[in-house]
Amino acid sequence: MTLDWWLTYLLTTLILSLSPGSGAINTMSTAISHGYRGAAASIAGLQVGLAIHIVLVGIGLGALLSQSLLAFDILKWLGAAYLIWLGIQQWRAAGSLDLHALAGTLPRRQLFRRAVLVNLTNPKSIVFLAALFPQFIVPHQPQVAQYLILGVTTVAVDIVVMIGYATLATRIAVWLKGPRQIRLLNRLFGSLFMLVGALLATARKV
Repeated sequence: MTLDWWLTYLLTTLILSLSPGSGAINTMSTAISHGYRGAAASIAGLQVGLAIHIVLVGIGLGALLSQSLLAFDILKWLGAAYLIWLGIQQWRAAGSLDLHALAGTLPRRQLFRRAVLVNLTNPKSIVFLAALFPQFIVPHQPQVAQYLILGVTTVAVDIVVMIGYATLATRIAVWLKGPRQIRLLNRLFGSLFMLVGALLATARKV
């Protein structure tokens, strides 16, 4: 893999990570309600889910999923239901916020597990990776090394982008003082989770 080819992939995965989706929404809502430490646990969880998808694509299950309508539909509906459930929970959240205290509101391991599931139950992610990776793999060069380079690049870029989303969210949180404002924000993020879940439910294989 040449440097130019890698830079092309870097730009591609950067655009993918910047596109607002369930991961970005989860990161921003967690950063606002649980501060930087909660966001860090959430971002770590997202990367574990993403890494699992990368491994699955590397061993061929991503290609199998992209060819199996039943497998895609099962994962699609599980992911949609989970996001809608998160949205309902966010909608019902209390309207209070203290960035210095909220890091302990939920255990960080619970935030971590929630983020893993957010990424893991998104079939569009694994199908996208299964379609994208082969475009940047050089057939006559070692396959494992190339998949490793692409995988590490994907995770590193997503970490940077999610840190950016978390930082933006915590800056916004400084201006949110009253319970009414936080309640409205919780309902906004809850609605976004449910919207993404609904969109996921209508997703079709391409």
